[in-house]
Amino acid sequence: MPGLEADFVEVLRAEGGADLILDMVGGDYLPRNVRALADDGRLVQIAFLQGPKVELNFAQVMMRRLTITGSTLRPQSDLAKARIADGLREHVWPLLEAGRVAPVMDSEYPLAEAAAAHARMESSAHIGKIVLKAG
Repeated sequence: MPGLEADFVEVLRAEGGADLILDMVGGDYLPRNVRALADDGRLVQIAFLQGPKVELNFAQVMMRRLTITGSTLRPQSDLAKARIADGLREHVWPLLEAGRVAPVMDSEYPLAEAAAAHARMESSAHIGKIVLKAG
């Protein structure tokens, strides 16, 4: 397993690429995500922490039969959000509880060190979730 300093694009390409990337960063991650996808892969954009505008070579998208789509919850109706929550409870939570899928964890900080956790997040040196532990 590569170290945390490894570039995710190179790691994924070495493994044949990702079939699905769910991204909330956007910005300069968009072309990197396209390179990290396997042929016939899908990129789902759910937010834009680094912004929605970027230069992207669509020849790769076409030649490798990639699908790029986007979605956001904010404009959805309460009923639509409830259906999504029900689907998560039925299909995703059991996988999490069984340990079959798990989020990538970068680091954990006590609440008293929230400033250090925020500095790590702002550095963009992390890979995965940064957790603040209360209590």
